[in-house]
Amino acid sequence: MDSENDKKALTESELIDRQVEEIMTDEDSADGSGKRKKKRRKKARSGEKPSLKERWKGYSRKRKIITVVVVLAAAAFLLSRCGRGEKGPVAVPVNVMSLTRQPIKEKLSVSGPISGTDSVDVVSNIHAEIITMNVKEGDKVTKDQILAVLDKTDLERDLQVAQNAYDLAVVNKQEKDKSEALGYEKATQDLRKAQADYNRNSALYAAGDISQVEMEQAANALNDAKRQVEGYNVVNGRGAADASYELQVQNAAIDLEKKKEELENAEIKSTIDGTVVRVNSKVGQFADKVEDDKPIFSIENLDQLEMEIKISEYSIGKVQVGQTAVISADILDGETVEGEIIKISPTGEEKGGGSTERVIPTTIRIDGSNSKLIAGITAKAEILIRESEDAFVVPVTSLIDDGEATYIAVVEEQKVRRIPVTLGVDGDVNVEVIPADGSEFTEGMQVILNPGPMTVDGALVTVLPQM
Repeated sequence: MDSENDKKALTESELIDRQVEEIMTDEDSADGSGKRKKKRRKKARSGEKPSLKERWKGYSRKRKIITVVVVLAAAAFLLSRCGRGEKGPVAVPVNVMSLTRQPIKEKLSVSGPISGTDSVDVVSNIHAEIITMNVKEGDKVTKDQILAVLDKTDLERDLQVAQNAYDLAVVNKQEKDKSEALGYEKATQDLRKAQADYNRNSALYAAGDISQVEMEQAANALNDAKRQVEGYNVVNGRGAADASYELQVQNAAIDLEKKKEELENAEIKSTIDGTVVRVNSKVGQFADKVEDDKPIFSIENLDQLEMEIKISEYSIGKVQVGQTAVISADILDGETVEGEIIKISPTGEEKGGGSTERVIPTTIRIDGSNSKLIAGITAKAEILIRESEDAFVVPVTSLIDDGEATYIAVVEEQKVRRIPVTLGVDGDVNVEVIPADGSEFTEGMQVILNPGPMTVDGALVTVLPQM
């Protein structure tokens, strides 16, 4: 009576554990004649595998139930055979399912952050105080909208200094151009006069009317005049200031342009249409001294969201641009959002964490701007790799792989027949099977769920009641 009450107090899982433990104890202690063997116990040694009992406790409830059924059937089969002393063929108990056509989908589950399709960090390198902040987090902005204004006092002064320096450089060059033009004109005139004197004296010297000293003086004057002309920078036939003056003007112009840009950038503007997602500064702070080197503003285009994922090198071969994805996240409260793969990186990168595996960055565009998804959260995506609407589907545990081919085992007239198959859509738990080598399937075939070494072609079997 007490035993019955104890059994009722046990949970279903505990009862299964106890029954299997008793069966395993009986099988371990019974020899072929029904006599008990003396139990042998050995102390656990360091490095030994977990005991059968420990492994059993780690099984799921479903696996325990299946194991109990198989063990009970096998035990009944062995005991009945030993008890009757049978020597002929004995049927092997098996669990089966009816082969039917059904839809199956192959999916790849990944996770990654949600972000806007376009984003920008607004920064400033101007050392000026922020005097106005025109937006706050969550505000929508348009391109070129003024987000903040800086103190312009020093910037306007610097611009005036730069303008004066530029104007002075231009004036200096203009004056130098003028003086050089006049100097060059006079030098060319002097050269023409010296050339004429030299020609006249050459004729006189040839006639013996002037001395050699006078002739040499004329030659020297001509050479001096030539050197004077050659010393000028000539542009378009006119004397002009040398390149250093032009360089001074260019440098002054660059500095002036820089000061103009700084003054213009004292009004900090958005470069895209979007939403202000972060504000990291405030009035009174210097624009170029934001804490932790953060941007003054972060803006994202949230009208179109994207999901950035990283796919293993072992799975990327199944992924293609255009494939659909179903996106889920806690914020969706059980709802899902559709997406589409729009970009796959042409190169992989390290997965990290000490792993040698490589991953490939991939982008999913999320459909619908009215979803509850927001940028910055992590979501899960199930990518539809391929699907079949009308396939013969079996559990992966039904497959037999002998190293050369893959089979399923079916029961026909209480005997096993192995059918060679090729695998189609892989649904993780279930898989599409396609008959190979001219074989055929018919709906309703009894497929053995967990074929073992005894379920060979022609073996006698007994189909166990389905649970």
